[in-house]
Amino acid sequence: MDNPLNAVEVRVLGALIEKENTTPEYYPMSLNALVAACNQKSNRWPVSEYTDDDVLAAIDGLRPRGFAATIIGGSRVTKFAQRFTEKLNLGRRETAIMCVLMLRGPQTIGEIKGRTERMYGFADLEEVDTVLHKMIDQPEDALVQKLAHAPGTKEPRFAQTLGGPVEFATAPPHAPAQDRLALLEAEVGRLRDELAELRRRMDESGF
Repeated sequence: MDNPLNAVEVRVLGALIEKENTTPEYYPMSLNALVAACNQKSNRWPVSEYTDDDVLAAIDGLRPRGFAATIIGGSRVTKFAQRFTEKLNLGRRETAIMCVLMLRGPQTIGEIKGRTERMYGFADLEEVDTVLHKMIDQPEDALVQKLAHAPGTKEPRFAQTLGGPVEFATAPPHAPAQDRLALLEAEVGRLRDELAELRRRMDESGF
């Protein structure tokens, strides 16, 4: 895409999309919650240690593109929201795929199906494949690219292109797609996120 995003902007945008869809009761997100979401130790690749300043700089980069917004309401805490899916008119299926690719790096079709379960329940691998190729073949900037097979692997991986074209060398280490494991990871991640958010909300409320 023109004017590609940097790695922090991609992570911040992915975290906002994920939390809007999986924990809407805690969305829009405070800065503390957004930093924690970006730096989760599970369901993220690569694992990051972004600071408040890193995340605020990413928001400043996303806002002029129309991808993010600052929400100032009755709350004492400034919060942040994503506008990416609305600006690009993405459906639920495309949103789920982009979110996983932004947060987890290049994925196989099986990994995408398992790891999007919290956001959208694809019927089968064929549906995932159909949506991926629709995103690859769209007439303007493609949001997704198919990567060449890595040595010793059987399945190709797919990557998002918001940060520009992806070289396979930047992909996460290959592991066989294990859909049940991916679902368990997602559920554990959801519970961990909800507990962390409850603790942050209690701290912000002074309890």
